[in-house]
Amino acid sequence: MGLLDSILGRSRPVRPDLDRLFGLPAAALTLQAGTGLVPTGAGSVCFAAVEGGAFGRLKEEVRELLDADAADTATGPVTYASDAYGYTWLTVRRPAEDLITLVNDLHAVNSLLEEAGFGPNLLCSLTGFHAPGGDGRGVRELALVYLYKRGTFYPFAPRADRAETRDNALELQVKALLAGDLALEPDMERWFPVWGAPGLGGAG
Repeated sequence: MGLLDSILGRSRPVRPDLDRLFGLPAAALTLQAGTGLVPTGAGSVCFAAVEGGAFGRLKEEVRELLDADAADTATGPVTYASDAYGYTWLTVRRPAEDLITLVNDLHAVNSLLEEAGFGPNLLCSLTGFHAPGGDGRGVRELALVYLYKRGTFYPFAPRADRAETRDNALELQVKALLAGDLALEPDMERWFPVWGAPGLGGAG
């Protein structure tokens, strides 16, 4: 980083480290022990779609690759959906107890898009967790969100009893629990909400 960058507070972008996704299975064990939250078996990758046949073919190749495996486990097809902001979400489902395969799927999707030159279009990936609430609030939901361009994770916990309200206490608890398992995003201003994201809570 040059002197001008230092003065202006700029920094070079962190090179994405997709292998950090492989830390999720160990983090899930810590999460279950500390909070009772367990994987839902659903995860998703969010990216900004672009026009053109090449990108469309790549999406179908990804779908065919993951659907072939999903058919063997009877977990249903890979799905695509667009959100209100125009971003595309690819969602894949595996048996809840097979988080390793789900993580491999998310890693493969990110890698394929990156290798095809669409790395700048990648935004984030998330893995869903849930647990029955013991306080009358019903099911608690949590997503561990991986920020592609930062190479970091953060917890996002929407409250089931209040629309578009976060369970900040749970997020901070998860932050403390997983400090030794995942590269957590230190800037909490970047803990962006992903309301209604496919894969959160196993829905979508």
